[in-house]
Amino acid sequence: MEPILKAWEDFARTVETPMPDLDAAGLRNHAEAILRTVALDMVSPQTAIEQYEKSRGLQATGPVETAAQIHAVTRLEAGFTLDQVVAEYRALRATVLRLWLPHQLTGESLDIDDMVRFNESIDQALGESITSYGIAVETTRKLVLGVLGHDLRTPMTAALLGAEMLSRKGQLTERDRRIADQIAASVTRSRQIVTDLLDLAKANLGTDIPIQKEAVDLYHVCHTLVGELRASRPEITVVLLGSQQAPGQFDADRMGQVFSNLISNAFHHGDHARPITVTLTQGPEAVEFSVHNWGKPIAPDVVPHLFNPQARYSRLTSEHHEASGGLGLGLFIVGEIVARHGGAIDVKSNSSSGTTFRISLPVA
Repeated sequence: MEPILKAWEDFARTVETPMPDLDAAGLRNHAEAILRTVALDMVSPQTAIEQYEKSRGLQATGPVETAAQIHAVTRLEAGFTLDQVVAEYRALRATVLRLWLPHQLTGESLDIDDMVRFNESIDQALGESITSYGIAVETTRKLVLGVLGHDLRTPMTAALLGAEMLSRKGQLTERDRRIADQIAASVTRSRQIVTDLLDLAKANLGTDIPIQKEAVDLYHVCHTLVGELRASRPEITVVLLGSQQAPGQFDADRMGQVFSNLISNAFHHGDHARPITVTLTQGPEAVEFSVHNWGKPIAPDVVPHLFNPQARYSRLTSEHHEASGGLGLGLFIVGEIVARHGGAIDVKSNSSSGTTFRISLPVA
């Protein structure tokens, strides 16, 4: 055991991280526990099916964290990258084989079986570490998103109130008033992004976006929002069509987010020379809402990933990043809110008929 652990420690000492250097105990970390787990696994009975499942990474995981899983998290806290954690296992494997071969390998079948079982166990430990490291990184990222979004709300609210107070002062010139109004509009937009960020963090951490349904007329919500957009963005031509009433059980604030995100996206990604058409119709069982704009269509292979910001920027869709950039977070929130209302959302986009986002929401 000791020569192997010494080699592990020597290799870990060569790994450069932005964190303070570890002492000998920190460098060895859970190496001994990992080796003892490997040794125990090598002498444990194993059927051919179990060996096959292990080779495919299909073995069942227990309720208790393994040494390999804990090791990965502590290495993350010590500043190790995932590549450096993998390199540790590569060095461990090389050390064991280098010490083993001259003394044990005689060509007998038992020796070969031991060699196979050893490599299987190391691969299993490596897989556990990689998975644990990835989960820890993702959890940290989600928590940072939540904390960042929460902490940004207070200064943004203060900036918005300040801009609104300035715009109401009578002695301002017309130019100064326009600047104050623009600051207020920009901060309002930024605050909406922060709200979306907080909702994303809640969804990522397993807490559903809260929905509080009550008797609401969605026409009033939509009409008010369109009026505010027309006043704050006079360059936007928004045509509102459909029913004059759309009552049902909805969360008014959340549906306002849905309407705002879809109309804003239509403006940002559409042809500004042509109008945005917003349609709201009341049916016997559902309210139908749609936003249509002209402009460059959304690529067909991007459409299935519009409401999943992680999938949208995967390798498969990266070539369309420029054409569809910015459609990720807001649309993810839209999809979550619609789903929480028991509704459905559909997207159609082509060069001949433009882009239409259509939502159907049950009234009860």
